[in-house]
Amino acid sequence: MKWARMMVRVRDSEMPPKGAPALSAKARESFVNWVDTTLRTAACADGISPGRAPLRRLNRAEYAATVRDLLNIHINAGHALPADGAGGEGFDNAAETLFLSPIHAEKYLEAARSALEYASTDTRARNRFLIAAPTADMTATDAARKVLSRFVEKAFRRPGEAAEIDRFLALFEAAQKRGDDYERALFYSLQGVLLSPQFLFRVEAANANAEPRLLDDYALATRLSYFLWGSMPDDTLFDLASKGTLQNEAILRAQVARMLKDVKAFEFAERFVEQWLNTRELGRDIKPDPRLFAPYYDAEIQSAIRYEPILFFQEVMASDLSLLNLLDSPFTILTNRLARHYELKIAPDQKLSQQPKKIMLPEGSHRGGLTGMAAILAVSSLPTRTSPVLRGKWILEAMLGTPAPPPPPNVPPLKDHEGAAPQTLRERLELHRQNAVCAGCHNKIDPMGFGLENYDVLGRWRTEDGGKAVDSKGELPDGTVFDGPEQLKNVLLARKDLFLRNLASKLLGYALGRGLTLEEYCTVDRIVEELGKRSYSAHALVSEIVLSVPFRYQEGTAPNRPVPDYHQKNESQRSVAER
Repeated sequence: MKWARMMVRVRDSEMPPKGAPALSAKARESFVNWVDTTLRTAACADGISPGRAPLRRLNRAEYAATVRDLLNIHINAGHALPADGAGGEGFDNAAETLFLSPIHAEKYLEAARSALEYASTDTRARNRFLIAAPTADMTATDAARKVLSRFVEKAFRRPGEAAEIDRFLALFEAAQKRGDDYERALFYSLQGVLLSPQFLFRVEAANANAEPRLLDDYALATRLSYFLWGSMPDDTLFDLASKGTLQNEAILRAQVARMLKDVKAFEFAERFVEQWLNTRELGRDIKPDPRLFAPYYDAEIQSAIRYEPILFFQEVMASDLSLLNLLDSPFTILTNRLARHYELKIAPDQKLSQQPKKIMLPEGSHRGGLTGMAAILAVSSLPTRTSPVLRGKWILEAMLGTPAPPPPPNVPPLKDHEGAAPQTLRERLELHRQNAVCAGCHNKIDPMGFGLENYDVLGRWRTEDGGKAVDSKGELPDGTVFDGPEQLKNVLLARKDLFLRNLASKLLGYALGRGLTLEEYCTVDRIVEELGKRSYSAHALVSEIVLSVPFRYQEGTAPNRPVPDYHQKNESQRSVAER
């Protein structure tokens, strides 16, 4: 859409073109907000249509988890697969990037062979899928058919078709003809299943109708399990799908609650949080300078720092707490080493060890919520020093979903402005902001970052910088004034709708595995409205995504055909959804 492209170019300072008078930051923001509001209003006017459901390959993590659950083995079968890039709303499960390359074909063959070889020697794995063997009353072919029928149903996440079973059975028979015994021939045919596109890709039966329709129960079970577990459906979801009851809204809500409490939801928390908050890069591309922080910053403290936001998010989800805890909370998840890192005086009854544990934060801890966590503060710093610019940029992007435009070309870096007199980082940044070209954006970015200046690169509390008292005051373009991280959290809480809209957008994009359409931001607005009615419940957020039109429906062949409100289905839809 031309207006959408125009909005992005103006937001990113690519328009007006070079040589034309530049827009002020205020005028640019006003124009972008007007276009965005107008487009959303028009998109939402005719109701919500389900977007496309593109064919997508299992990403590396999903493949490893699926093979693990299918074969009941505990090795990472996908470790040798190529890494997946981010797409869509910024996640590596996005269909836009999950193409199949020649190297994937080779690696999948090796992975399937090694996984099945491991499973053949593991008693638990064998009992999981080797459910039949030749006997006096059962031929080898009949036994293989029984095993393959069950295995294909699990691997393809739906009942296998007779032609599919026959095709894999032909592999078994061919292997037997060349002299393989029953088990060797069977594993050869199972390898064929693991190399099938029906296993490697998430395939949904096409909707040939002009109108949108509810997903079939098996497809819904698959969407749900890869959303919250990053793996295939378990026996409970398969059972509900086989009965045709999974589309019942009460059952769906109950399954969301069950799945979020399951240990496998940790993988959902890890994959979503690390990509949403950019903490996956900690220890990879983002590393505190070892000359300044070694040997203190060792593997143990790095691990504790990395997992704090993941385990914290998992606790919020599993316990159905308010999502506002992500902005400010009375608790966090700590190890004894991380508690010492934060210099916290933990109550005697909250004994800590090397294992992470939920603890209530003491008064005056300067922690609580994501912005007080070392992982966040480290990834938004430079290797040798803090950066109010990076921290402010992180808050605007990750928390509020209001990214600042990229810097204009030929802006000198901060070091070019450094002089002999200014000593603190803030004083150097003030010189930088005297440049009119820089000031427009930095007046929006820097104040948020200044509010976190009491934390060093590793998130430790400090009161001095460069021999002077830390100045953590900030003033936003709208005149809001705050001082320090506690008041900054109040600023974010006052903007909770922005935060919730951004979180809902990210989570919906993650759930769908693709970028959102303009219409789907109407779904986001409805979800945020519902959250306000339900005390910002974590389960409400996930449930509303699962119950939404984009998640539960398939688009039809007629373009732009909306589905009636999913909270007010007509009788024919209700009979399908609750049959």
